Amino acid sequence: MMKDKHEKKRSKKPLLLSLSIALIILGLWFSTTSTATFVKGYMLYKTGNVEAKDFSNKPEAQPPALAEELEIPEEPEAAEEQIEEPTTDSVLHSEYPKTPEIGDLMGELIIPKLEASLPIIHGTNEDELEKGVGHFAESVLPGENDNSVLSGHRDTVFRELGEVGKGDLLIVKTHSGTFTYKVRQVRIVDEDDRTVIVPKPKATLTVSTCYPFDFVGYAPDRYILVADLVSSE
Repeated sequence: MMKDKHEKKRSKKPLLLSLSIALIILGLWFSTTSTATFVKGYMLYKTGNVEAKDFSNKPEAQPPALAEELEIPEEPEAAEEQIEEPTTDSVLHSEYPKTPEIGDLMGELIIPKLEASLPIIHGTNEDELEKGVGHFAESVLPGENDNSVLSGHRDTVFRELGEVGKGDLLIVKTHSGTFTYKVRQVRIVDEDDRTVIVPKPKATLTVSTCYPFDFVGYAPDRYILVADLVSSE
């Protein structure tokens, strides 16, 4: 009986030895394959010991020096509002007491070159032009930014306007103040030329009358003075 037990033990030893050798060989093979890497990574991921990363094709991070250069600067604090000094291109003036009605006396046009003082009437219909210099109602009032247009007859108020040219002064007195303009340009245009009344980027006075001055009958052209505002009181 004892003999049989010893024989069985001796018969199991080669089997256990062979099995151990097989397991060692299998373990060495498994550790050298990508399967082992996958299993190890999977276990680390499941246990939370590794963070998931994005391995898509992205540019490498900027070096510290370059990254500093690309930083967006902080927004500066709002600067205090600066008050600009008035210029001839942006004139400050008092508001007119009220918008004039057609036929109202608005003020006077003084032409130092001619030693003339002429009444300005709001409107350019024949009734207004018979009383003095007409102010084109669709243009701004004298002294305001943009183009203020005055018209008059060549055989009455503007009989000698042809003597006024570049560099001469035109002074407009109204309830809003006194505005001095300096003639910048003299133009001769056709009576249908609408550029005379177009808007201007700064305070401008445009004075128009029929031309030629000595023409008998209805004159076909217009004599135009374009003047810039140089001072206001």
